[in-house]
Amino acid sequence: MSNAVDHTVSPAVAEEELLRAQVYGLLARLLSRPPDAAFLTALGEMVGEGGEFGEALDRLAEAALTSDPAAVEEEFTTLFIGVGGSERTPYGSFYLTGFLNEKPLAELRGDMARLGIARADGVSEPEDHIAALFEMMAGLIGGDFAPEDGGTVGLDGQRIFYDRHIGSWAGRFFADLEASPSARFYRAVGAVGRSFLAVEARAFDLAA
Repeated sequence: MSNAVDHTVSPAVAEEELLRAQVYGLLARLLSRPPDAAFLTALGEMVGEGGEFGEALDRLAEAALTSDPAAVEEEFTTLFIGVGGSERTPYGSFYLTGFLNEKPLAELRGDMARLGIARADGVSEPEDHIAALFEMMAGLIGGDFAPEDGGTVGLDGQRIFYDRHIGSWAGRFFADLEASPSARFYRAVGAVGRSFLAVEARAFDLAA
């Protein structure tokens, strides 16, 4: 799943908000398709700034430096695609109801229409794939969508979207990813996602 929604981050976004959008974008990229050699090299240059999230970034950088692109591609296929079933099913509907294409997806589509989020052409995956949701969050932070009411989506709107479509299940997905039998490189991705969402949840609580 690649570029599930159309957005570009506005240059006017504050630096700390831009960093949030970049992390969402990074995780969306890693969960939509396996990284190639150049991307692994770039990931290997990351340096965390302390704390659980910073330490998770450092582990991801180390994993990137010691991973073979072909092995990571095989791992991605086993984890998320699989012949006869994948190890993980990264969809909101599945985590919230046990089935795909259920009520959470319909609710997401309603919010997408209200927020002016357009599904990209040529994408067949349901919109509640975690990579698509993270792309949407990046766009909401960047102010890249045009809500039907003509306004902008501030922090309150981001929190509502996060609570409805991400916070209720994505942390469990990342914890499951860390524990996946086939996860090597993606165990580090799971740790980054889980720790980042913990930071996001605390920040939303403090801003409430």
